[in-house]
Amino acid sequence: MSTSRTLAEAVPPVADLPESKNAENVTRLSRLWERSQTLIPTLTALVLLFGMLIYAEIAYGRVFHAGTMSSLLVSFAPTIILAVGMTIVIVSGGIDLSVGAVVAFSSVAGVMLMNIGVNGWLSMLLMIVFGAVFGLIAGVMIQYFNVQPFIATLAMMFLARGLASILSTTPVIAPEDSPILLLATDWKLIDGPKVNDFTITPGLLIAVLVVLGGLFFMHRTRMGRTVYAIGGNESSAQLMGLPVSRTRVWIYIVSGALSGLAAIVYTAEVGGKAQNVTGIGWELDAIAAVVIGGTLLTGGYGYILGSIVGVFVIAALRLIITKDGTINPEYLTIITGAVLLAFVLLQRVLTRRRSS
Repeated sequence: MSTSRTLAEAVPPVADLPESKNAENVTRLSRLWERSQTLIPTLTALVLLFGMLIYAEIAYGRVFHAGTMSSLLVSFAPTIILAVGMTIVIVSGGIDLSVGAVVAFSSVAGVMLMNIGVNGWLSMLLMIVFGAVFGLIAGVMIQYFNVQPFIATLAMMFLARGLASILSTTPVIAPEDSPILLLATDWKLIDGPKVNDFTITPGLLIAVLVVLGGLFFMHRTRMGRTVYAIGGNESSAQLMGLPVSRTRVWIYIVSGALSGLAAIVYTAEVGGKAQNVTGIGWELDAIAAVVIGGTLLTGGYGYILGSIVGVFVIAALRLIITKDGTINPEYLTIITGAVLLAFVLLQRVLTRRRSS
C-alpha cells in the first residue's frame, strides 16, 4: 500500500499540462500585443498619408499621376537618405542636429574641388568623407567626452555652416562636364500620355539602395542589434559585452556620411549648384519624419520603413499646400509641428501603457 501511494505521488497530475500550455499562449499573445503597440504610430502615419493623398486627389486632381508621383520621389530622395541616418541615431537614444549644415558644407566644398580641377568622382567621394569626419568628431565628443548629443551635434551644425560660409557666400556651380550631373539623368520607366511619364533618376536609386542597406544594417547585423540595445538600455548592453563605445561613434559617422551622400544627390538635382544656405531646417524635417514614422525619441524602438512613411507624410503636406495655392507656405511649419506633436503624444500614451 505504501508503495502504491509513493508511485501515485511521484506521477505529476495530467491537469498541469494544459495550464502550462495556456501560460505559454498567454505569454506569446502578450509579446505579440507589445510588438503591435510599437507599430501603431507607423500604421497611423500610413493611414494619414493615404488619407491626405486621397483628399488631394479629390480636391485638386492629378495626384495619383505618374508624373506627380515620380516628381515627389525624386525631389525627396535627399530627405529619405537623411531620414535613414537619423533613424539609426534616434534609435540609439541620440540626436543629430548637424545634418543640414553638413549637406551645405559638403555640397559647397565638393563643387569647389571640381572647379579647381579635382576629378569629379573623387570630389563626390570626398563629399561623403567630409560628412563622415563631422560625424566622427560628434561621436567622439559624445562617447569619450560625455557631451550631450544635442550639444555636440549643435556645435557641428554651427561649425559646418560657418565653414560653408567661409568657402563661399555666393552660389558655386559645378562644371558642365562634371559626372555629378549624371545623377540627375531621367530614366523613363512608364511612357504615359502627354507628360504623364513615370521617371526616376540615379539619385533616387541611390536613396532606395540606402533604405535597403539601412534595413539590412539594423536587422541583420550585430552592430544594428547593438544600436537597438544601446537605445533600450545602455547599461544592460554594456553588461552583455556589446561594443557600446565603438558602435556609438560609428552611428554618428554613418549619419555624417549619409549627409554627404544626400549633398551629392541634392546638388545633382539642382543642376550642380551649391550654396552655403542649403539644408537649413533639413535636420528638423528628418527628425519629424523619423518621429512621425514611429521611432521613439527615447530610443530603443524604431523602423527604417516607418521613417520613409514619415518622409512621405511631409511630402504629402507640401503637395497639398502647392496644389491649393491659397495656403501660405509658412503654414507648412505649423502643420508639421502640429502633426509631430500629435505623434509624440501618441508615443507617450503607448509607452505608459507598456510600462504599466
